[in-house]
Amino acid sequence: MSPSGQFELVLGLMAAIIVLELAAKRLRMPPSAVLVLGGIALALIPGLPEITPDPDLTLLLFLPPLLFASAYFTVWSDFRANLRIILQLAVGAVAFTTLAVGVAAHLVMPSLPWAACFTLGAILSPPDAVAAKAALKGLPLPPRIVTLLEGESLVNDATGLVLFRIAIAAGMTGTFEAGHASLEFLWLAIGGVAAGVVFGHIAALLLGRLRDVPLSIVGGFLAAWGSYLGGEALEVSGVLATVGCGLVMGRRQHDLFTAQLRTHANAVWAVAVFLMESMVFIIIGLSLRGVLGRLEAAGTGLTDLLPMIVAVTLAMILSRFAWLFPSTYLPRFLFPALRRRDPYPSVAVPVIMGWAAIRGVVSLAVALSVPVEFPGRDIILATTWAVILVSILGQATTLAPLIRRMRLGGFTLERRPTLSESEARIRMARAALDAVRERSDMADGRQRHPRLLEQYGHRATMAERFFESEGMLTEDRREHFAAVLAANRAARTEILGLHRGGRIHDTVLHRLEAELDLEELSAEQALAEGEAAG
Repeated sequence: MSPSGQFELVLGLMAAIIVLELAAKRLRMPPSAVLVLGGIALALIPGLPEITPDPDLTLLLFLPPLLFASAYFTVWSDFRANLRIILQLAVGAVAFTTLAVGVAAHLVMPSLPWAACFTLGAILSPPDAVAAKAALKGLPLPPRIVTLLEGESLVNDATGLVLFRIAIAAGMTGTFEAGHASLEFLWLAIGGVAAGVVFGHIAALLLGRLRDVPLSIVGGFLAAWGSYLGGEALEVSGVLATVGCGLVMGRRQHDLFTAQLRTHANAVWAVAVFLMESMVFIIIGLSLRGVLGRLEAAGTGLTDLLPMIVAVTLAMILSRFAWLFPSTYLPRFLFPALRRRDPYPSVAVPVIMGWAAIRGVVSLAVALSVPVEFPGRDIILATTWAVILVSILGQATTLAPLIRRMRLGGFTLERRPTLSESEARIRMARAALDAVRERSDMADGRQRHPRLLEQYGHRATMAERFFESEGMLTEDRREHFAAVLAANRAARTEILGLHRGGRIHDTVLHRLEAELDLEELSAEQALAEGEAAG
């Protein structure tokens, strides 16, 4: 395909994303499932070129920015508080699933070498960060479950990739050394985290010194890809280097980056992440033709692999439940101190966390990277694709109904007491009032900024009144912001009329419109929070 043809194909896929996203909303289905089905439909259209994603390019193009974005917006205190469970899932569950899938594959297909079976297990063992985030979007889950699942997906790819490398090396050389493999795992993990922390501090300092917003946003994307490539160049985990970099930059953004940079960067990253996530799911569907072509060349069909696909899928799903239930309840049973701090959760918690482990494009890209001469490569690739399809179409589409049927109850972690939002607003308003009063007081007793003092004093008073009434002013607050939105609409109509009549210049319109946009967003967010609280 010519370069212009490739560009036209990308434009076509972007148009397909819009159509499929709208269809997903109309059908009330997860967008990931609809995008995969759309990709399959496109792959089966006669005359369209076969699309076989390059595994190295796919991982490099999509994985670093998506991992970086997830890490950047991760709440570090929640991640750290749940690190024990996250590591149980990201290391223990992945290793256990690798073993279970490898054994199941060998039982169903004894002719497949053990190294190939465990390679398949390593490919399918880590739930996908992109698929997990897409599946959890908008679902009524306790924040802690979301933290655990997204935190696991940030780290588990590193475990899966290490196990994959070990299995490939064993298959190519015919030898396996447990001691060497363990040391390699520790080096990749610890080195990846350390490299990511260093990269994150350097990138945050450099971007914090830039005063050009577009350049800083581009620098953020470079930090994502650069940390991944830097980790790989140092022969440590590029995945963990990217995650570490994202966590550090996300934690330091509040004191190093300007409000304008954060606002613009969040908007740009939201669009980029949406487009990349959507492309990932379409690519999974589009790869069908290549998978079928490989099987046809090998004289095998997907139906011939049906027992293998069923066995591997069941092993992948059941092994996660087999790990989750003991790891959820046994430590609490053995350690009373842990049980007091973190009581037994309801059965719904491990059930939903087990079912939410969805596989995605990372597994497909890793399967495509298996060397051509590796035994059982075509079987590994076809099985991986089929299991991903079952995971996205089966687990992702049934996750929301499962959550609605299960009673999750309270699943929170006891932590150090913190201020409520209302209390924090009081502290913020008092600090602002003190700063204005300090600049306003003059030596002769007069006030330099009397109107500002009145305005910030009113804010502090209202913050205290709202905290004391604790919800009694909810209706007044709702009416207040409804009035703000009405005034905003009237002001917007006025300036648009002035612009259409040639009374104000475009630059004046844009400046006033930006102010109204920020005011509208703030009021709409306040109204939405009030509705959620009510």
